[in-house]
Amino acid sequence: MRKTTPLLPALASVLLLTACGTQQAGAPGASVTAPSQDAVRITSVTVPSGAPGSGISAAYEVTNGGAQALTYTVLFDFTTDAGEVMDNTRETVRAVGPGATVRGTVRQAPGPGSSRATRVKVSRVTKVPAAEAPPASGECPPSGIRITTDEGDAAMGLRVVGLHLENCGKGDYPLDGYPLLELLDEDRAPVPGIRIVQGSGGITTGTGFDDPARPLVLKPGESAVSGLMWRNTTDSGDPVNVPYVRVRARQGADPVMVTPQLDLGTTGKLAVRAWTRPSA
Repeated sequence: MRKTTPLLPALASVLLLTACGTQQAGAPGASVTAPSQDAVRITSVTVPSGAPGSGISAAYEVTNGGAQALTYTVLFDFTTDAGEVMDNTRETVRAVGPGATVRGTVRQAPGPGSSRATRVKVSRVTKVPAAEAPPASGECPPSGIRITTDEGDAAMGLRVVGLHLENCGKGDYPLDGYPLLELLDEDRAPVPGIRIVQGSGGITTGTGFDDPARPLVLKPGESAVSGLMWRNTTDSGDPVNVPYVRVRARQGADPVMVTPQLDLGTTGKLAVRAWTRPSA
């Protein structure tokens, strides 16, 4: 009589893979961490079994459960089994319509430590209305201006983030004064109780924030810079975090929503610098 293999253990293995996301071909140890975070889910992870130092990859999906098209920026961490972060990367998924799901793949760049990463997790997700998202590199929006932020600088509780404006259109773009700002919370609703001051506001000196505003006319291809400055000092009360800022280059300009992650502490103050030409 021929011996048959029991069905239940095999079935249990299939159910386990279905629940956790498929582990694709490659070296053992790849695993799916959190099932979902803020509309982003990792569905499978692949650890390559080829040359040492080649990075792992993960398939993911983004589902928009809201009522308007959103652009998502996702920070992925590549970690060891113990949770040590070996590397990270950002992926931008643009214009995901209401109720839609978009799938993609994120890959770790080859390099030192990449062979130690066996897991991928979603570290942070930001999402902005697609119509207000900063354009992709090399693209020019209908407004003819491109507004972006840099990674910023931090030292001894002082924070500075640069605002960068490029005239990518075909005509001149005049500026005179300061960018107009709206501070928004995690739900992109206004944050009350924060005073936006033009200039340094006494936060610190020697940063150029107190230079007077002067009229500028940007020719096509020319740029201007501004900046945000604050301290994350915490005294009494609850600290305030501002993940989103809606920026208008001037009165009546189309809004652009950026994600500088302002940790304002309990200071209740944010300084803004006038538009100026970049220093040589």
